[in-house]
Amino acid sequence: MLLSDNGIDQALRPSKNFGFQREIMDVLFGSIDVRDLLPTHELEDSSPLSAPDLRLLIDRLQVRSLHIKDKVRQYILSHLRDFSDIFSLCSETASRSVEIYDQVADILFLLSERPLDTEIRDAISEIRSVIREAKEKKELLDLVSLIGNLNKKLNVVREDLKAGRLITAAEAVRDLKVVLRLGVESVVEEREPVVFSLLRKDWNECFDEIQEMLLRLMETAISFEKEGSRLRVRSQLDVDGIEGIELHTILAAMDVVGVLKYGLAKVADLIVRSVITPAINDGCRILWTDNLNDKSGRMTDAILKIVPSSDPKNVDSEGSVIFSEIMQVIKFINRFICLQNGDWMRCFGRLSWPRISDLIISNFLSKVVPSDASKLGEFQTIMKLSSEFESVLKEMMFISASDSEDKRLTNFAENVEVHFAFRKKTEILAKARKFLLRCDFIVSPENISKGLRSKNEGIAEESSDSVVKELLFLSENCMVSEAASQLMELVHQTLQDVCVSSPRVALEFYRAARDALLLYEAIVPVKLERQLEGLNQAAVLMHNDCLYLSQEILGLAFEYRSHFPSSIKEHAIFVDMAPRFRLMAEEILQRQIQHVIFNLIEAIDGADGFQNTHQMKQYESAKFSMDQVVFILEKVHIIWEPLLMPSTYKNSMCMVLESVLSRMTKDILLLDDIAAEETIQLQRLINLILETLSSLLESLTADNQEGKSHESSTRTIDDLIPSLHILDMPLKSITTAWESGELIRYGFTLSEVVDLIQAIFTDSPLRKECLRRIHSASS
Repeated sequence: MLLSDNGIDQALRPSKNFGFQREIMDVLFGSIDVRDLLPTHELEDSSPLSAPDLRLLIDRLQVRSLHIKDKVRQYILSHLRDFSDIFSLCSETASRSVEIYDQVADILFLLSERPLDTEIRDAISEIRSVIREAKEKKELLDLVSLIGNLNKKLNVVREDLKAGRLITAAEAVRDLKVVLRLGVESVVEEREPVVFSLLRKDWNECFDEIQEMLLRLMETAISFEKEGSRLRVRSQLDVDGIEGIELHTILAAMDVVGVLKYGLAKVADLIVRSVITPAINDGCRILWTDNLNDKSGRMTDAILKIVPSSDPKNVDSEGSVIFSEIMQVIKFINRFICLQNGDWMRCFGRLSWPRISDLIISNFLSKVVPSDASKLGEFQTIMKLSSEFESVLKEMMFISASDSEDKRLTNFAENVEVHFAFRKKTEILAKARKFLLRCDFIVSPENISKGLRSKNEGIAEESSDSVVKELLFLSENCMVSEAASQLMELVHQTLQDVCVSSPRVALEFYRAARDALLLYEAIVPVKLERQLEGLNQAAVLMHNDCLYLSQEILGLAFEYRSHFPSSIKEHAIFVDMAPRFRLMAEEILQRQIQHVIFNLIEAIDGADGFQNTHQMKQYESAKFSMDQVVFILEKVHIIWEPLLMPSTYKNSMCMVLESVLSRMTKDILLLDDIAAEETIQLQRLINLILETLSSLLESLTADNQEGKSHESSTRTIDDLIPSLHILDMPLKSITTAWESGELIRYGFTLSEVVDLIQAIFTDSPLRKECLRRIHSASS
């Protein structure tokens, strides 16, 4: 390491006897091949050497060794000077390394005695502290300067406001908002100076001041005078000692500070309430003028005057006048309020157009929607006017040219079929509801007599509170309520309109027809809830209504479906509603029958099983119970016969009589032993009942238009009455009637006949013989 440059060069300089050096190196690194020293060169590595070869090899290696030593000696002698220089250089280098070691040791000793690195570190720390303090002081100075500038600017804003420099003040407020980072989330930092919160508060107060001033100026510039019914727009204002404040300046300042939308919203509300609404609702005319300053020639005021219509009742069916007057208002806004600034006009339109369009639609377009499907073509003129009106608004940038939602009038006019159908559907359902709520489901005695006569004659007749209708699939007439008749006529009219309407309108009409029918199911049961719990005309009329509606519904598809538009033929279904009304009719009728039977059974229970009727008290009690039975049956007869279909009336009345007579017969048959006088009293009661109910029985056995129904009804009555006449029959007649099967046909059983004979007739050879014959006939 301590060799000089000359010594290094000498050591690295190549020798002239390079071949000798190479030979030495070959010997050292085993590059001499042993085979070259043997007489035979073709010798394998694994082959053993013979003794002569080994001796020869040893001799030749010795010779070679001597030869190498001789060459080394000659080389050293020839380069003796070089080797001497190398050894001298090594000695000198070793000496210098010792000196360097001593010097380094001295330096380390000095460093250990005096810690210079600590002093350097302290100096560096002090320098850093000074630099930091200087930087902080500079930042504080900058902060103080910034706070001072911000506070100065806020004061300047207030001075600008007092001087009327509104735009300058607005721009300063806008810039200060960015500097104070207002409106940005997470504005307040933990290490932020408190003074910034004070500056933000001061800015908010300043913003409120400029906003309040601009809004006050806006209200002064644009005002509505109720006395003269006019809107005044002042282009220049003199307020608070400030002269010549222009409306354009006010709007520009509001736009800069970000309160233009709020300011125009108040103006838009004022104009819609005070100008647009009267023009649409009352047909008022709109006139506007502008006043010029004689000295400067500039406009000072613009006045929009509202002139009441000379004929308020005159309806503008085409809408040309309404659209023209509204256009005058919007042109006035564009010229004198928004000052033909597209951005301001667009902002005003976004604030006012939804309300204006809603007023036009609700107070004009919806009212001129045709009430007849054949007049839909006449609405094309209004559609054209609406489209042209909105096109002009787009040109003035009052509404957006790209946003389809702003085409509110055009969209409504183009969907006039839907609006027409919706309007008609609403009218249809309103009529149906009116029919159902107005009807009281009570038939006057005069109309009952007419209806009974019409039923007997098979003629459909209409009265003020009821209608006799012929059922489609039963070939009978029944009296229905006026509500059901009017409802069905309304449904037929609606379905006739379906046949001649467009697919969209037809679909709404079809739904309206279904909904009208379902209104009966929704309204009438609730309306007649109390009447359905008792015996009255309303319940019977509702039964007839449901039966009549179910029959009519079944015929609707056959009558109209082939004429429906092809798009709704597959969807037009009515048959699903018919079973609902038929089931409702059956439920009402069964509820009436069960109610009557319950009252009759309750009255019969008062007779105490007809026991001891030979006693006066018991006889009077039984007679009172029978009077109640007769009263109930007569009431049922009076209510049911004129209203129900003949077949329904007879079947229902037979069910009631069967229940009553079966219960009376059962009670009589349960008597153990009947005295002769008791039998006579029972016969008197039975004959009294039959005589009193003669008119009822005659109504059941009266001739009917169809003989089959007549035979069925007559046979039923004949089966019921003899069950009580058995008390008048002699013993032999009873036996003969049993043997012939007549009593069995009347529903008597063997035990009942035997018990009756044993209760009525005393024990005798004749009774024994008759009982034997009865048992024999049964076996």
